[in-house]
Amino acid sequence: MKIEQSIYDNTGQIIKHPDKHSKFSAQFVMIFGAKELLLNQQIYNELRSLYPGAYLIGGTTAGEIYNNVAADMSLSATAVHMEQTPIRFASAAIKNNEYFKASADLIAQFPLQGLKHIFIISEGININGSKLVDGLAASLPDDVTISGGLAGDGTSYKETFVIANDYPQKNMLAAIGFYGTHVQIGCASAGGWSPFGIERVITKSTNNILYKFDEKPALDLYKAYLGEYADELPAAGLYFPLMVRSNDDNHTFIRTIQRIDEKERALIFSGDVPQGYLSKLMRTNFDDLIDGSRQAAQLSLSFIPDNDIASCLAVLVSCVGRKLILSQMVSEEIDAARNTLGSNTVFTGFYSYGEIVSSIKNRICELHNQTMTITLITEV
Repeated sequence: MKIEQSIYDNTGQIIKHPDKHSKFSAQFVMIFGAKELLLNQQIYNELRSLYPGAYLIGGTTAGEIYNNVAADMSLSATAVHMEQTPIRFASAAIKNNEYFKASADLIAQFPLQGLKHIFIISEGININGSKLVDGLAASLPDDVTISGGLAGDGTSYKETFVIANDYPQKNMLAAIGFYGTHVQIGCASAGGWSPFGIERVITKSTNNILYKFDEKPALDLYKAYLGEYADELPAAGLYFPLMVRSNDDNHTFIRTIQRIDEKERALIFSGDVPQGYLSKLMRTNFDDLIDGSRQAAQLSLSFIPDNDIASCLAVLVSCVGRKLILSQMVSEEIDAARNTLGSNTVFTGFYSYGEIVSSIKNRICELHNQTMTITLITEV
């Protein structure tokens, strides 16, 4: 497997050049960047010219990850050629909020024979991530794994864009499929958050809209906990995500607030918060978040035979909430992953509005929030 990267600064100028004499023929290029840069058609045209036969896939971010850097207002392009692994690309538009249908339409474009893994980038605002993941899982055999994330827009939560082998667009899904026995994929996520306080029953919800805990308005409860920060919702909700679990403990996940509805006193999340499930608020500290990144790296590495990552790509998708809390220490979660995966592994990725990966507990693909999700890609 061969990999090369290009990096653009906040003015759109390239600051790391690919080797123009390498005659590099990429199968796909992952492009992650701040919205202003991702929408720069000159950058897209340049990358298309560099890699005319490659699939271009990516999205806007809440921060960029490459090498050992957690950056803002940059763009990274990671070109990959896999010597023994066939690659397929698919895209689908999300229309009329039909997330399940859009994901099913996406998967229908992939031949299933020999398919091993799908990496997906999704619209990040106008999306119910749970319905998206349900549609993906329902259309795939159980032995095909999935990972990826929802595009971001800094802390603005206004609009996100996805590159689906064309200029960036809203309300899009884009995915790469990996085929054959030579490709090895290791993917996992970990958080580092701890629940606290009273466990409450979600007594009224519809899909990703939570109306009531214990028959009390959900927004009122959150505002009571946030105190002086309540006026900063929904962004302030990133500091206190919600742990949601089923009564049988088969499903446990974290949800962060995407929007609020003052009129209905409701909270709107990026994924479902099922009625009847139990919930607790969560909190964290720097050390636990950084350790969560280390755990994600260790878990993803455990799926690679003999931990053989001499030539390996690591795609890191971390939640924007983690970035806000870690602040000046945010690069330390990248360092924690680097210390586990070694200096030869090429890093790319972004800070997201949601992470997609199979859980370690039951191997069921789910939408996560507030996690570090790592996808390792290599060949044997």
